Amino acid sequence: MASRFRSPSPAPSRPAPVAATPAAFAQAIVAAYGRRGQSAAAALAAAGLDEAALAAPDARLTSLPFERLSAHAMRELDDEALGWFSRRLPWGSYGMLARASLTAPDLGLALARWCRHHRLLTDDVTLTLERTGDTATLRLTEQRAPGADIADATERATTREFAHVSLLRNALGLAAWFIDSRIGLREAAFAYPAPRHADAYAVLFPGAHVGFDATQTVVTFDAAYLDQPLRRDEAALRAMLQRAVALMVHPDRRDRLLVERARTWLRSHPDGASAKRLADALHVSVRTLQRQLHEAGTSVQDLKDQVRRDLATEHLLRTRWPVKRIAAHVGFDNEKSFIRAFKAWIGQTPAAFRRGAGAQRTSPST
Repeated sequence: MASRFRSPSPAPSRPAPVAATPAAFAQAIVAAYGRRGQSAAAALAAAGLDEAALAAPDARLTSLPFERLSAHAMRELDDEALGWFSRRLPWGSYGMLARASLTAPDLGLALARWCRHHRLLTDDVTLTLERTGDTATLRLTEQRAPGADIADATERATTREFAHVSLLRNALGLAAWFIDSRIGLREAAFAYPAPRHADAYAVLFPGAHVGFDATQTVVTFDAAYLDQPLRRDEAALRAMLQRAVALMVHPDRRDRLLVERARTWLRSHPDGASAKRLADALHVSVRTLQRQLHEAGTSVQDLKDQVRRDLATEHLLRTRWPVKRIAAHVGFDNEKSFIRAFKAWIGQTPAAFRRGAGAQRTSPST
């Protein structure tokens, strides 16, 4: 289940996938064949790739050919790690880890199991999950750098980078699949210098603040994702494993947690908060926030209206506050605009709603 660099298949209304996967990663796969004394010709042909074209400066691949190349190589080399580690990881290794994590009640335990069981596959690197306050950190620690025995310095560095990127994306991709939700990233830091294709990391780790030359490779995200229940079963896992090479953090999948976090924040800040303020509070860009809300069938304005409506009805039912005070509390500049908005939401003025609710509470039938 390694090396799943995939962009979503474009819908008719969307642009074609961006060629964002560095060709250097494809070159690393070809080099793995060479170190085994095997030819990569069949794998390149299956992917429709020309080896010479991969050597072009700044060459990039779209998702599908890279997926095909990776899948073919994993089977042909019988190594899901594609030459990163001191021993091969036979085909099905990462599927075994996924199955061992599937029975966890929530994502935190599932990811912790995945990291712990990964040590059964290799001693070269360890992956650990840490939770500190509201931040979850997935950490990669090297005991032996991937590709450490490779003689050529460039090939060694590319293999190490390829392994670090793939291991994080594999873990995050499985995590997103487990909870059927995009996982919004905060930071991604890598324990190597910025590569020539560093700009591709904005696509490989969408939404994250990316840095290089870190002491360790880590990725961070909101710890609340760890509390999400797993939404998959054994049947879904069997189906997923048929296309496991395509598994990744899907940039266009709805973020279940983001919508709830936005609604919660707006309840505490109903005073006309802007999209920028909301995005900053949720640690995402305005563009990401708007896209994620759109994919969830809502918008910042819709959420604000829902929160204001709910707060207003609660105060009308539970307090004796005058309408003017309620209007100010839920973020309206004046009473008239609040009354107009409330009537559009409920079909009644606030006063009529309150009177009707009071009559229902005192009715003998209630």
